[in-house]
Formats: sequence, C-alpha cells, structure tokens
Amino acid sequence: MKAARLVEFAGPDGLAIEEVLAPVPGPGQIRVQVRATALNRADLLQTMGLYPAPPGVPADIPGLEYAGVVESLGAGVTRWQVGERVMGLVAGGAWAEQLVTHEREGLRIPGQLSFEQAAAIPEAFLTAFDALTLQGGMREGHTVLIHAVGSGVGTAAVQWAKAVGARTVGTARTAAKLERVKALGLDLGLLVDGAAPSFAGQVQANVALELVGGNYLPETIEAMAPGGVVMLVGLTAGITAELSLRTILSRRLRIIGTTLRARSLEEKIAVAEAFAAQVLPYFAAGTIAPVVGSKVPLAGLKGALEAMASNETFGKTVVTL
Repeated sequence: MKAARLVEFAGPDGLAIEEVLAPVPGPGQIRVQVRATALNRADLLQTMGLYPAPPGVPADIPGLEYAGVVESLGAGVTRWQVGERVMGLVAGGAWAEQLVTHEREGLRIPGQLSFEQAAAIPEAFLTAFDALTLQGGMREGHTVLIHAVGSGVGTAAVQWAKAVGARTVGTARTAAKLERVKALGLDLGLLVDGAAPSFAGQVQANVALELVGGNYLPETIEAMAPGGVVMLVGLTAGITAELSLRTILSRRLRIIGTTLRARSLEEKIAVAEAFAAQVLPYFAAGTIAPVVGSKVPLAGLKGALEAMASNETFGKTVVTL
C-alpha cells in the first residue's frame, strides 16, 4: 500500500510517498481501506520530531483520523461487517491506504456524509466534545470562550456549544476568519493581536477551550467567571506562561490539561461511545456539520502542512486517497 512516510525529522520536507506493507488486523481489530484523512497540528509537530507516536503505533506514518470502508476483520470482531463505512481516531498511521484499529473505536459514518466530510470529524469534534462536555462540564446557558476559533477544533467547538444551548465567544487573528465562523453560530468574535492578546474585559466564561497556550493563557485566566474551567488543549503560542495564582485561587478556577492520543484503549473507547450516543445524531439530523476548508491528494501533503504552519487554513484540510 502507499503511505506518507516520515523518513527524517525535517518538517514537511521529511515526508515521502512510499510503498509499505499493509497492516494485519489482530484480535478485535478491523482493517480499514482509507478513503480520506486529514491534517492536525500534532502531525506537523511529529514531522519535526516534537511529538513522537506512542508505543505500538507506526512511528514513521503520521495521521490521526480517517474515513473509509471496513476491508477485513480480525478474530472475534462482532460490531462490523466488511464493506461498512467507518471513521475514527487513531494514534498514528492514517496517512496510508490502509490502517488497523480496535472495532470499538470506530464510528459509523452518518449516511449523508461523504468520506471527505467524515474525515474532518474525528479529531476536531471528539476533541471539542471531550474537552467541553465530558471534562469541562459545559451545559445550556454557559458562556464558552474558544481560541483559534477558525481552526478545525474551533469550528467544531462553536457548533457543539451552540447545539447544547451555550453562548459562544471566539478569538482569531484575522477578521475574515471571525466572519466565517459567525455563519456557524458564533455569538461574539474578538479580533486579537497574537503578540499581545487582550480580550479579558469582554468576556466572563464558564468554560474556555484554550487551543493556543503561551501568552494567551494569562489573559484567559482573567476572562474566567468564578468556578470556571480552562481546558488546555493546544500550545501553538508557546509552552510557558506566567499566571496570576491570586485570580485562580479567588475565583476557584480549574485548569485541566488534556490530550486524546496518549490515553489508554479503554479511555478512548469510552469517549468514542459517548460521542456516538450524544453527538452523531446531530450530524445525522444536519444540525452540525464538518468544516472542510480544503482538499488535497496524498501527494499534496507537503504544501498543505506548510499552509497549516503559516496559519493560512480555515477549518480542516482533508487528504483524499
């Protein structure tokens, strides 16, 4: 099979499209013929040698999400049949024509969605759902602050928050991105200067989806309502920050760091099953939808990653196979 293989840690230039052996499904696993995958910041970091794959995952083939068709079944598989449409998250290996995953991690693609649309769902919407609802406790009537609101996770978070009746406030560094997200239901868009972000005076949030970190985090702390929860998901602005401990203490704030990739199999299955029960029906009804900003073939990965690194993208960049 063909795969985008990481031959050296040189960023996008370190990738090569090569023929590799197809994976063999083990007990409880399905093998998927991948029709589409997508790009994530974690993939870009992996090409730089900054985000290695966990044990048991292809170390040289990035890719965290997929949409495709069940091609074969491992021993004991009961939830899937060959030919069914499936999407989901993996810890790596999705930039390839085939992959294997545990049968209970796979999600059924709602009938009206294309493979390209489905590939834009798993990482963005599972991350938003897990952070905001399962961990952050977001509920109807809450105000939710979402940074990098034009990103894949940002656009997913806006839609999910609106679906449950929360008020959404989003930040971005360009007015054009804010305008595009307003069409998805963003209530208030805040234009920020990435070098010196200032937004705390305009929002008191119950939950914050902190996708940026660095110099945004102190301002996010100041923007929280008493008892608020800051979900720290991304660090694109840097890995260090100077915080006001007085504010955290006096407002009884919680700061929770979270990733999906490093969790145990059972933890990942639990998130997938909760997502299937609570969120997938909204896709089936057309209430929420993936945001595909652009589509490229597997051979176009290098340019697509460079565009992501320069923050030129909106929504998800989908890779077709």
